[in-house]
Formats: sequence, structure tokens, C-alpha cells
Amino acid sequence: MNLISEPTIPEKIQKMQERVRWKHPSILQRGIDQTSMVISDRLDDNPEFSFMVIGDSGTKSHYGHHPQRQVAELMLPHKDECRFVLHTGDVIYVVGSREYYPANFIEPYREFLVGGENPKRISYDRMTFNLPFLPVLGNHDYYDVPLMYRLFTGSTLQLRRLFRYKDFEIGWHGSNQGDAYARAFLDYMAAIASPEELQHHLDSHYTAKTHTGRCLRYEPGQFTRLPNRYYTFRYGGIDFFALDSNTFNTPSPIPATQAGDTNRRELQKRRQEIEQEELQILATCDKLNANIPSEAEQLDDLSAKLDQINEVKIDIEKQLASHETSTIDFEQLDWLRSRLIESWHTSEVRGRIIYFHHPPYVTEATKWNQAQTLAVRHRLRWVLEQVAETLGFLVKERPIVDLILNGHAHCLEYLRTVNTGYADSNINCIISGGSGRRPRRQRPEGAELLENFSNIPRKVADSRLYVGRNGFNLHKRLPYSCVRIDVQDGIPPKFIVRPLIAERLEQQWHSYEMEPFMI
Repeated sequence: MNLISEPTIPEKIQKMQERVRWKHPSILQRGIDQTSMVISDRLDDNPEFSFMVIGDSGTKSHYGHHPQRQVAELMLPHKDECRFVLHTGDVIYVVGSREYYPANFIEPYREFLVGGENPKRISYDRMTFNLPFLPVLGNHDYYDVPLMYRLFTGSTLQLRRLFRYKDFEIGWHGSNQGDAYARAFLDYMAAIASPEELQHHLDSHYTAKTHTGRCLRYEPGQFTRLPNRYYTFRYGGIDFFALDSNTFNTPSPIPATQAGDTNRRELQKRRQEIEQEELQILATCDKLNANIPSEAEQLDDLSAKLDQINEVKIDIEKQLASHETSTIDFEQLDWLRSRLIESWHTSEVRGRIIYFHHPPYVTEATKWNQAQTLAVRHRLRWVLEQVAETLGFLVKERPIVDLILNGHAHCLEYLRTVNTGYADSNINCIISGGSGRRPRRQRPEGAELLENFSNIPRKVADSRLYVGRNGFNLHKRLPYSCVRIDVQDGIPPKFIVRPLIAERLEQQWHSYEMEPFMI
């Protein structure tokens, strides 16, 4: 039995549309754009501002220490100087369940919430932020568990251990196809009972205006809901685009050729191998005692390996299940294309930042060669190519977007694409996915990222900074991280990146700020 299940892309899209009452007549009548919002803090015209980026954070305390809380404490001294926090996804592990929001989100980030001095009184679906907290969906925020597994995990720890996953963060509910995330962060208008209440809600909270019509007004301390699973906002002359990459990460179909058949057999063989590896790890876990500090650390490492195995299994399943008519969320991709074109034609916009969960470029050991990574890269490249073709000489020598922010890979990494021959050339990319879940190593192949073009390998990106798991045994370092980004005035904008690190070494915590760098 698979430990984790995932809804199909059409299910994800449909469910999320239902939750925000996508294109409801009352919304259309008012000319409301459900993909835009305005942050109403009276500071959004200042061209110099700062924000923080975290990701892959939503985990609980591990055997007496809480990495996510350590990162949150790194953020607190910067809170008053930053205008908002971007979250690159995987808000709650392992399956986005509502029952884990109190321990895995509300408690660690209590200072960012209204009423945070009493976090136990805050319901996950009634959160209000005193500083804008702007997430995107990660794959774990969509996950569920099979019914038969829930019957065991939801009852007692003893029954849970029948499945040999000790203290795994899976309970009764799962995400319910992303419903927990939607209730926590989106403007969940499906819960509004009457037409009169809906009209009052729209007239109270959709009062901001942009060139696309009325839109949601995000008011820190009062109303802090997001309009949709993907959305855009403008701040300090920078257009931000938040995407749901879970609906355009389907791998390309395996071709019905001899080479395709060989690839399919290799994937099936690999799946069997990692399932055997999983059984061996579980057997080792059974012999360890979490009450002994040294063995608790070992259990933590083995749990990280189990995480990786499940991710590899899911990626293999996606490849084996891919068909000639793989579902891709072209509605969202077309929206991004048109909004980027509009952004370039808007004189007051001086830069563009895109953030979403799955990184198109990464050198983390478990993510760099996943089929989903390549799928997201190709879909984004397709969009940027269309934008570049439409804009022509307007972009001159600048990249279409100034910065891409991602999570998914459990590390902090700065990459820059080279001349790829396409419109994704010379783009700065930062992965901030090391904010709570166990950090991972960089791939042994190194920092130079290659891609096959007609079976000819060509460099597409360089990794210029990697902060992740390193060392072994007593010298093992586990650096958890987030970043502060200071946006400078000018065209094109410059960004000062300030990595913030909380490192676990020899069962002790060490916090520090790395040398800032400008991009």
C-alpha cells in the first residue's frame, strides 16, 4: 500500500475553484479579478523595501528540538523591517492535515499572528496575520493518505507502529485534496451560506482597484486572506506572481518506442529497489530508542531517508502514469503569460518576481534529476518564450523575470541560468526550502547543471551557493535557513540577499547570518 495519495490535476483545479467560488455570478457582476490583490499597508509605493522567504517548514518538534521554531526566531529581529513573508510551499507535513496546523504552524509563527500570545486559542481556519504571510501550495499541502491507512494512524500510536513508521506526521484527516490549506489561507467563500452574506463579503473585502478591475484588499491585522491558489500583487514597483506548480508538474509521457519501453522497465526496477531499501530502513528503526539522544538523532536521519524514498516513489509513479494526453494547467500558464506581458507594458513596473514550489533549476541530490523538475522547467520556459516573442525588442538585454523563488528542495541555494538559447536565460533563482524539514545534501555531480538538447548535454545553470546537510557522524551539520531580501531602488532592481542560518551541530544550535550578496 502506498503511504501517500495525491489528487489528480483536474481534481486540484476543480476543488480549489469551488472553494473560492471561482467566477460566481456575484463576482463577475462586480468586475472582480480573483487573481489579484493589493496589500493595504500604506507603504507599497516605497521602491526600497525588504521581505523574507521561507519554505518546506511545516514540521513538528523532532526528539526534543524544533528546527522550524529556530528559523522563526531567526526571523523575529527582521520582522519590523520587512513588509511581508513569502512561503514557497509545504506549509504542513506530511499530508497537509488540519490537525497539525496548531503544532506545525501556529505555535512556531505565533508572533506573526494576531492573538499569538495565546496560540492555543487560534483556530487554523481563523488566522489573521499582523505581517502579510503569503504562501503558495506545496505538494504536501495537497497530499492525503489511503483510507485503510488512516484507520490505523488515526487511532493509536501502537497501531501506527504496525506500519513501522514511528512518529510519522500522519493522522486521521490528510489535506482533503488541499482543503486544509484553502481554509487556512484562501478566501474560502464556499463557507458563506447565503447570497446576501456573499454580497456583503465582496463589498467589504474586494474594494481595491487595479487595471484589471476590483480585487481583494489584504489588510494586515484585519483581513489576511488570499484570493486564489495563484495570484499577483504589486509592491514598490515590483510585480509578484505566486503560482501553483502542482498543476503543471506532470512529467512528459514515456514514448511508445523501444527506448520508452526500456525506460519504463528501468523505472519499475528502480521502484522495486527503493521499496527494498525502505524495508531495510524500517527494520533498523525498529531497533532504535528515541529516548536515547544518539539514537534519536539516528532516527531523525532515517526518517529523512524515508521522506526521500516516498518522494522518489511518487516521482516514479507520475512517470509511469503519464500518458499522451497528460493534464496540464494551461489556464494558469496562459494567465501568467498574459500578466507578464501586461506587466512589461506598464510603465510603473520596474521588476518581476515569480514564486512557486517546484524549482525548475536545482542541484539538491534528490530533486535535480526528477521528472517533475524537468517538467516545470519546460512549462516555464514555454511561457517565457511566448512572452519574449510578444514583447520583441521591449525587453532589450533584460531577462523576462528578475528573480524566481522556490522551495521543495530542502536547502538554501542560489543559482543563475546561463544562455540556454531560450527566454529563461540569465535568470537569478533562489531556493528557500530549508526552513524546517530535514536539510539535504547537494548532488555529488557538482554545481554545474546540464540539460540534454536533442541528446546533446549543454550547461543551463550554475549553482553559486548551496547551504544544506554536510559532514558525517559527529561532524554532521544540519543548517536550517530562510532569507531576507532587500529590494533596492532603480531599473532594473537590485536585490541584497541575506541568508539566515540556524545550524544543528553536535546536538547544539548555532545561529548566524551569512555574508550578504547582491544580485
